[in-house]
Amino acid sequence: MSAKPDLPEDFLSIADWPTAAIEAMLDRAVELKAMRRRGEQIAPLAGRSALMYFAKPSLRTFVSFQVAVTELGGNAVFLPPEQVQIGEREPTEDVARNLERFVHLIIARTYGHDLLETLARQARVPVINALSDLLHPCQAMADALTIREHGDLRRDLLVYVGDGNNVAHSLMNVAGVLGMQLVVCTPEGFEPDPAVTRRARELAAASGGEIRLGSDPVQAVKDAAFIYTDVWASMGQEDEADARRERFRPYQVNEDLVAAAPAAVRVLHCLPAHRGEEITAGVFESGRSLVFEQAENRLHAQKAVIEALMS
Repeated sequence: MSAKPDLPEDFLSIADWPTAAIEAMLDRAVELKAMRRRGEQIAPLAGRSALMYFAKPSLRTFVSFQVAVTELGGNAVFLPPEQVQIGEREPTEDVARNLERFVHLIIARTYGHDLLETLARQARVPVINALSDLLHPCQAMADALTIREHGDLRRDLLVYVGDGNNVAHSLMNVAGVLGMQLVVCTPEGFEPDPAVTRRARELAAASGGEIRLGSDPVQAVKDAAFIYTDVWASMGQEDEADARRERFRPYQVNEDLVAAAPAAVRVLHCLPAHRGEEITAGVFESGRSLVFEQAENRLHAQKAVIEALMS
């Protein structure tokens, strides 16, 4: 089996990738999307298998990755978390050194980010983060693709309103690498991780982008080309849901907030959406909403990521 691509050992998030590499993957995602619509098929994964380990429930991530692997000619193998019990039945390091001898790619959706880092460092095959509590990079790639299709990645202001969670973290990373203009607007005490913020701002300073934090959603969206939101309580935070609803109510993406933005503003949501909580049904179903195009772009962006890692 061939080793993983010759990348730095800490190539563990979008923030570690060169700008040109991220841009090339987005270019390829556009091509792959057009090819699929024309019915053209390619098989760069012919004779190769991808292991899918999903510790968290999933609709878009699971289906889009399984379809991506299949349409690229590969074989997707689902490993239920209860089947292997990583870290309990046997150490993560041992699991990684077994899997690298069976499959050519590992796609993992986990709670703790440390499990992903251990898999990535121990396995001699590429490991894709399909979501962790810290980061959601493939979502951010699809988001960048969607913004690129409907605007200008470098010039248009993206405003994220809500919790400073894994989605916010990966948006900051991709914004820093690509030189985007991003505002992350959260209630006090729910800001993004300081280390993620610091790194993303360093990247933005080098790439010509800007990443700002704020707490006033009306002020944040006044120049927005895109307004983005996510659920207020992520998986694993169900016990906090009631308290978060009260704290986050002023951050709902509703008709009043959209009216405070420019007339052409578009709305993004990584899904699943809780209508009436972080976003109203009227905004979600409006002509401004790009949420289902955004969801479709998971497939095309992930195909491009897989190709890049397996080339």
